[in-house]
Amino acid sequence: MTNPAVSSFREQARTCSPEGHPRAFGGSAGNGAIRTMAEDFFVEESLPFELSGEGEHLYLFIEKTGLNTADVVRLLSKAASLHPRNIGFAGMKDRHAVTRQWFSLYLPGKPDPDFSSLPDSLQLLGALRHNRKLRRGAVRNNRFRILVRNLAVDSDLLEAKLHAVAASGFPNYFGMQRFGRNGGNLESAIPVLERGKTRKASEGIYLSAVRAMLFNEVLAERVRQHNWNRPIPGDVMQIAGSNSLFIADEDDQTLLPRHDQQLVGATGPLCGSDARIAPQDGALSLEKAVLADFTWWIEGLVRCRVEANRRMLRAVTSGFDFSFDGDRLELGFVLESGCYATSLLRELLEVSDVTQG
Repeated sequence: MTNPAVSSFREQARTCSPEGHPRAFGGSAGNGAIRTMAEDFFVEESLPFELSGEGEHLYLFIEKTGLNTADVVRLLSKAASLHPRNIGFAGMKDRHAVTRQWFSLYLPGKPDPDFSSLPDSLQLLGALRHNRKLRRGAVRNNRFRILVRNLAVDSDLLEAKLHAVAASGFPNYFGMQRFGRNGGNLESAIPVLERGKTRKASEGIYLSAVRAMLFNEVLAERVRQHNWNRPIPGDVMQIAGSNSLFIADEDDQTLLPRHDQQLVGATGPLCGSDARIAPQDGALSLEKAVLADFTWWIEGLVRCRVEANRRMLRAVTSGFDFSFDGDRLELGFVLESGCYATSLLRELLEVSDVTQG
């Protein structure tokens, strides 16, 4: 017999899809389609450190087409006769795209392997030694080049929204990818939260989806209140490009200029235990009100010993450019690690995505 409480949690998860969250700059400017072919969606990651040129780890810069990151690990494992645990990578990259990313192979006292057996869908662009393994999350930023096809839009409205995103950024929602196909990662999280622990490493993605859902709910309310892009009293602020956090002080005359220059930004909660800093005043009241209906989810994260953190409410771009050509829109931009290109696109258009079909 199904536990009625579990059924209510499943329903709550289904109603919290990012597809229904408010946009910052008004309604959609129209429709378009992405990833109708892999070449339409290009992403290249950048490392946050320089490679030393020596050491036990061989770093490979790889371009892949029609493969996901796990596929590449499997192919490298076979080519180099390495266990997959000795292969490092910083981020997961989609199968339905052309992507460039780094991998590291642990080869102590061994020569570089022969990679001539790798398929044409995987191109080796560079190789250099380093003294430590590439760890998850070790990405400075990602550079995107995206082609939107089958465009049917209000051109003036779309151009206005493009300029707004370039100037002000966009709400830093977690994208649909975080929640799995049809939001399945949230439903899969329920038994993990019930027992209070993960049984295997792969279940960590389910807990990440829960934190993403809760963050998105807080951000959605900030968008409704038109304060997602400015600090409110008691906000936990983050210094751009760092993990440094501090509380917004109403009397700090430098805060708004620094925020407008994108040197600092207000944050929302990544729920869990042992938060190193908590919001105060108006920001605390807002977050408590939004999360009041999600107590069970938050308590489950605490039982699972997920450590609390913060995430910027605003995502900003660099190198932003765009061009129209009939029913096609081409976009180029750079995003910090953890920000979703699909969340930027959603601010502009209703986008159909083959990967979500």
